[in-house]
Amino acid sequence: MLLEVRNLKAYYGSAMILNGVNLDVDSKELVGLLGPNGAGKTTLLCAISGSVTREGKITFDGKAIEKLSPHEVARAGLMHCPERKRLFPEMTVSENLEMGAYLRKDKKAIQEDLGKIFVSFPELKDRKKQIAGTLSGGEQQMVSLGRALMSNPRLLCIDEPSLGLAPKLKEVLVERLREIQESGIPVLLVEQDASLAFGLTSRNYILSQGEIVAQGTEKDLLENEKIREMYLGI
Repeated sequence: MLLEVRNLKAYYGSAMILNGVNLDVDSKELVGLLGPNGAGKTTLLCAISGSVTREGKITFDGKAIEKLSPHEVARAGLMHCPERKRLFPEMTVSENLEMGAYLRKDKKAIQEDLGKIFVSFPELKDRKKQIAGTLSGGEQQMVSLGRALMSNPRLLCIDEPSLGLAPKLKEVLVERLREIQESGIPVLLVEQDASLAFGLTSRNYILSQGEIVAQGTEKDLLENEKIREMYLGI
């Protein structure tokens, strides 16, 4: 397995948010992490990337990373793409994208990858000099994904990318995520929209109140009436 999470606990202050989470992502997989609001999905990604207090075992490509700082986790190739875009709003689109490559030294390859981002996200090419804070929500989400890809990640953890997007933009997002996965980059996708996630994922975990309550394929989960009604809203 590329990523192995074992008995992971996470805290905000003295409050335990995650209680003994186990999760795996293999190379080339697109794995979904689903669950209701407040389940701890965002906290789980933050714990994996090292930005909250955590206990347990996290192994990435055979190496323990649970004691690493966020920038050390990113340097190892595990990239966290947070919810609500988190762009540098006063910088241009190109500057935001280039910030994703801040750990890289290969300037020629960085420029080549920037060109690839504009091919994958043609909506951004004509806006590369535009201030990021003036973009629409959908465009900002594309910049956020593109910035994460500029890091040349070995695993991409994406948090609620469809949040606040119109249906047509969700369709564009699904296609981009599919292209990312088909390019060979494994993805751990946090989503509240189960229908969107099921169209992409090979396996899924259901998180509720800080614990994994179910896992399986779309078929496995939808055949369980309790899971469907209590956790997926379907």
